[in-house]
Order: sequence, then structure tokens, then C-alpha cells
Amino acid sequence: MPLSQNEPRHQFRAGEREVRVRIYPWLVVAMLWTVCLLNYADRQSIYSVFPLIKVEFHLTDVQLGVIAGSFMWMYAAFGPAAGWLADRVSGKRLVLSALAFWSAMTALTAFTDGYHILTAVRALGGLGEAFYFPAAMTLIARYHGAETRSRAMAIHQSAVYVGTVAGGALSAIVAEQAGWRQGFLLFGLLGVALAAVLSFTLREPRAALLTVSETGQPADLWTSIREVLTNRKVLLLTGVFAGANFVAVVFMVWLPTFLRDKFHMGLASAGLNSVLSLQLASIAGVLLGGFAADRVVLSSRWTRRQVQGCGLVIGVPCLFLLGRAPTMRTLLAAMIGFGLCKGIYDSNIWASLYDVVPVSRRGVAAGLMNSIGWLGAGAAPIAAAAGAKLFGFSACLSATSMIYLVLAVPMLWPARNVSYRSGASSIAPTA
Repeated sequence: MPLSQNEPRHQFRAGEREVRVRIYPWLVVAMLWTVCLLNYADRQSIYSVFPLIKVEFHLTDVQLGVIAGSFMWMYAAFGPAAGWLADRVSGKRLVLSALAFWSAMTALTAFTDGYHILTAVRALGGLGEAFYFPAAMTLIARYHGAETRSRAMAIHQSAVYVGTVAGGALSAIVAEQAGWRQGFLLFGLLGVALAAVLSFTLREPRAALLTVSETGQPADLWTSIREVLTNRKVLLLTGVFAGANFVAVVFMVWLPTFLRDKFHMGLASAGLNSVLSLQLASIAGVLLGGFAADRVVLSSRWTRRQVQGCGLVIGVPCLFLLGRAPTMRTLLAAMIGFGLCKGIYDSNIWASLYDVVPVSRRGVAAGLMNSIGWLGAGAAPIAAAAGAKLFGFSACLSATSMIYLVLAVPMLWPARNVSYRSGASSIAPTA
């Protein structure tokens, strides 16, 4: 629309800039959403083709559990360092470097020829992915204040479920047509290409240039870790995250195998059914939890943590039924219920954490939570495989409902002295 004779050009340009400032924080969420999608597609893709890898390399279920665990243990080992770096270096640089590295490792998976090499490559993929979430969450928090933080992080979190579906389904479909290796090559090359595109479009926020007086004194890694670990609210959220991750990993790794064994599904069918309904329900849950949390915490005494607790407690009967379901229809209902409740919990994992830590420690807090959470989750595939030998996968899946019940109690307990006004709300990108 052309300028009128009475409309100063500088006012028009100022209005354009104001619109860009309002929109760009959501574009950042959209760009990171695509990265997060590949993050989870890459890690999920191997589980759908476990039966083929097991046959080709002559592996046991416990050895498959070690392959899955190697990723998570490396991921956990580098979490604190990744978070510490996220507080100190360019979030854009850290995100893109991590994306390029783990994508290269994903592509390299296609060329592995044995158990030990495959385990090592998966571990290196975990190393790369360890640096993504602390940097991405810090970047989103710099662009989104308390009024929009839950929504922004919930939208980003929805990519976890879309990526899980894409990784689980596409890798199985490609495996049936061209062998299990080709899916890893596809996802790896897509990741490298995405890193190249985002190097031109993703920008660092001005909040990253705040002075020391605004963000607090810089500290070394161990001092930062010690400060975060003395915060009881952080310890609670981290402990619950570890337990919830344990449950999630049991299903992520072994649900395709459970469906093949109990309901005699083919490889592609088991890969798709193990993720589709559960993850689609999780998308609905994460958006519901994120939008609800932004409203209730600013208008009532409820906290984001209690919103998470509601998701956990409602999920208990769904988890129990999931393992015991006698028919596919019952199983589908249980999976949808579990996915919805899981999404409500997941929607505020990081927003709840950022409510109780100072701005200057957000990265290291996120890194520690990721590290401890995935360190425990790394034992889940092995524990479930060992338990299945004694009791069967049905009993193991149902038993996870007790974990959710234990986790829900402290999360529903009322919290005090939680601030929801920290952080900036619409920060312009740098030029």
C-alpha cells in the first residue's frame, strides 16, 4: 500500500519494524521447531528397525538396550557443559553446530557394520544432541517473557512428537523398501541441509548482549552447577523429569516390539502404530498445557508445576491399561490418553524450570536437568528388557503407571515464592 502525502516515511518504517519485532520471536520458535523435529526423528528412527539390526548383527535384547542407552548416557554426560556454554556463547552458533554434528553421525550410522561401531556412532549422536536443548530453550526464553513463555515452549515441544512419528514411521517404511540403513542417510542429509539454511535466517537476540550487571556475575562451570543444585525447586523438577523420562523411554524403545509380539504387526505397521496415536495426542496435550499454564499462573495461585502434576496423575490409569489392553481398540484408547497426559506434563518442563532459576543460570539449569533426566532414562531400555524376560512386556509397561503416581504427588503440592515476571517479552533480533 503506497504512503499518503501526509504520512511521514520514517513513521511507516518504524511501524514496519515494530511488526517485525512482534513476529520474529515466533519465527524463531518455528525455525527451532524444525530443528527439534529432526532431533527426535534421528533418535527415534533406530527403534523401529531394531528387529532388522538384531538379525543382521546377531544381537540380544539387552545388547539392543545398550545401543539405545549409549546415546542417552553420552547425552547425559555432556548436558551440564552444554548448558554452561548456552549461557555464554551465541545460541545460534551452538544450535547450528549441534545440528550439523548429530546429523553427520546419523548419516554415518548407515555405514556401520557391527555392534561396537554402531554403539559408538549412536553415542556420538548423543554428544551432538546434548548441546541442542539448553541452547534452544535459552534462545526461546530470551525472545519470550513470562506472558508467552509456556506457549512458545509448548509449540516447540510439539516438534518432539512430530519428529518421533516421522522417525519411527519413515525409517520403518524405508527399511521395508530399501533396507534399514537408508533412513539414517536420509535424515542425516536433511539435517545438514537445514543447518545451512538456518545459518542465514536464525538471528541472535539482543538479550544475549546484556551486560554483566543485568544478568549476574559470570561463574565457572562447577560454581554454576553448585548454585543450581542448591535450589530445592530445581532438584524436585529434575527428579520428576528423570522419572517421566524413564517411562517415556521404555515406550519409545520397546512399544514397536510389544506391538509386533502381542498383536503380530509387520515392521512398518508396528513402527507407525507405536508412535502415531500416542504422539498426536501428545501434540494436543502439550498445546493445551502450554496455553493453559500461561493463563492460570498469571491469574491464580496455580503454578506451571501443578499443571504438570495434573497431567501425571491423570496418566496413571492410562499407563496401567496400556500394558494390559486385550484388544487394539483398548490399546489405542490407552495410548491416546497417555499421550494427552504426557503432553500436558511436557508442555511446562522448561518453563517451570525457568520460573525458579535466575536468567544467568538458565542454560546450566537446563543442561543439568537434561543430563540427570537422561542419565536415569539410559537405564530404561535395559531394565525393561531384563524385566520382560521375567514378567513379559505387558507387565513392564503397566508397572510404569506406579512411577507416574509417585511423581505426581510432589508436583501437585502448592508452591511458594515463584516469580512469573522474570525475563523480557519481545526482544528484537540483532541486525
